[in-house]
Amino acid sequence: MKKVQAYIEQLKKMDNWEGYLLQESGLPGPRANLELIYAVADIGNEDQFLHLLSYIPERAPVNAQQEFLVCCGTVGLGRLIIEGKENYLHTLRSLASDPRWRIREAVAIALQIYGEVHMDALLDKMEVWSEGNPYEKRAAVATLCEPKLLHEKERICRVLHILNKITESIEGMDNRKDEGFIALKKGMAYCWSVAIVSYPEEGKRFFEQWISCPDKDIRWIVKQNLKKQRLTRMDKEWVESILI
Repeated sequence: MKKVQAYIEQLKKMDNWEGYLLQESGLPGPRANLELIYAVADIGNEDQFLHLLSYIPERAPVNAQQEFLVCCGTVGLGRLIIEGKENYLHTLRSLASDPRWRIREAVAIALQIYGEVHMDALLDKMEVWSEGNPYEKRAAVATLCEPKLLHEKERICRVLHILNKITESIEGMDNRKDEGFIALKKGMAYCWSVAIVSYPEEGKRFFEQWISCPDKDIRWIVKQNLKKQRLTRMDKEWVESILI
């Protein structure tokens, strides 16, 4: 958080942030500057966020520095929603299907910012998204399967129900080479494990029903989750009994 605060102080000294954001973006490269993104989201305003969002894929392709600007604008919407501008939930839902993977990640971060303040409302929205397209389903699980949001058992149960519903929906999906399906599958490969360790008793019960599923992609999702160290640390014997 010290780095975030340092960026906030730096941004406060500037009238025009864009050049600085590009310079400090970390792009092109493997990791965007998340601390700077959080700083922008914390003190930016609506007009700034909307300007940053104007960089469509043609102007800001994957791994270009300009893509970072869109990430900042996207995450900033999370704060605006907290402030009551819930119309931006529709914007985030649209951005959840953006062709750029970093923008899709930024959607999850924005929703997590919202969820830290309004978790029940977030769960209500993600239940709706869980019935949407594969990208929207992926956004729902990536958003909710975040340890800082998973504390109260009742809410974790709601997350497990959403994961269960999305897993069930995979059985009926046809176009499995579609980019949206691939993104969803990758998200599901870790999300179950995060939810399970948050509430092992219920998490195991939900997850175990998928162990013998004939669907090859669901079997892959089960196997990938069981490989996660968080599950081994939680209950090594349980993991090994399933892998046998």
